[in-house]
Amino acid sequence: MIRDVVSTSHAPRAIGPYSQAVIVEAARCIYCSGQIPLDPQTGELVGDGDVGQETHRVMQNLAAVLKAAGVSLDAVVKTTIYLTDLANFAAVNQVYATYFGGTPPARATVQVAALPRGALVEIDAVAVAA
Repeated sequence: MIRDVVSTSHAPRAIGPYSQAVIVEAARCIYCSGQIPLDPQTGELVGDGDVGQETHRVMQNLAAVLKAAGVSLDAVVKTTIYLTDLANFAAVNQVYATYFGGTPPARATVQVAALPRGALVEIDAVAVAA
């Protein structure tokens, strides 16, 4: 898959681990539902209110869904992060950055009133398979 990152000085530069836009020529798109920090074995929420631990579990869950679809996190071109408190933005960003190196996907982050099961973070993704 060829991913071209779009970067222009005519729009605000990325202020975190994301790209302004990503262009892909692809044969197959994978739209991943939002993942919250549930342990896939027990179905229980993990992290005990630690947003960093919750974010790791969310990213592991996304990676598992993508693997089942035949791709990895490297194929992700867009994510949306949902937070119950934007004060957690920096902590989530720090963990998120460890999962997306070199050319991170485009991204939006929004604060929401609540998430299922009392989670602090949820992330969905769009991936492209060549």
